[in-house]
Amino acid sequence: MDPFTLFALANGAVAAVKKGCQLYKDIKSAAGEVKGVLKDLDEQFNKAHQDKPASPEAKKQLIEEKNRVVDLNKRSGETTNIYTEIGEALGAYYDNYFKCLAILEQQELMSKTTVYSGDSSLAKRALQRVLMQKQLEAMGTELRELMTYQSPPELGALFTDVEKMTRAMGAEQKILIAKQMKQDAIKAKRKADRMRHYQLDIAAGIAFLILVFVIMGLFIYISYDAQKRWPQLNTSSAREYRTRLELLEIQETQQKLEQRRKQLEREN
Repeated sequence: MDPFTLFALANGAVAAVKKGCQLYKDIKSAAGEVKGVLKDLDEQFNKAHQDKPASPEAKKQLIEEKNRVVDLNKRSGETTNIYTEIGEALGAYYDNYFKCLAILEQQELMSKTTVYSGDSSLAKRALQRVLMQKQLEAMGTELRELMTYQSPPELGALFTDVEKMTRAMGAEQKILIAKQMKQDAIKAKRKADRMRHYQLDIAAGIAFLILVFVIMGLFIYISYDAQKRWPQLNTSSAREYRTRLELLEIQETQQKLEQRRKQLEREN
């Protein structure tokens, strides 16, 4: 599990809670007698422009706001679904929040007993952990302010219930995540050891092959040099050498026979 991914998920959940709270509050404020709300908007508009005529842009904004109020009033039945969606988004925030804190805490503990060889310095990684923790806590504070003090009371009660439940679950998650990270660290170390052994075996095999090729090359060179120095040792050269010797012996024999014949002729 990557803390940066969990942080991004928590941040997305916060955005969803904010959007849901604003929509819920707008629908609740527009619920009831819509005519009274529209009349109030007209009175505020006329009061703001009693000294000078309203511009076309201001009139356009008034029409858009009145249409928005009417639309929100029509959606008054959606508050139950929106309430549920806010609760789910809030639960997602706290789920990722506690997971992220647990992982950051374990990383900090492991940094004290594990040699780190990454690109970032230890100080930089520690600063990243601190900043992420601060940002997560700031998100929680912002949600508490929004749902407890700036939203209808039922959303404040929802925040309290979800926070209480997820804190209990977060404590359990912390233990499970710590156990899982230790197991993952052991597996990663075993995998790294296996890879190191494989690399050593491969290096030894390559060195052996290089040695074999060197020895073969040496034998080939010695054989080639011997053929140049002592050609009679070569099989084909030896045959040619023996053939020349046989021819020389035949020629000598013929010469002796010829000399003997001439000697006999002289004697006769």
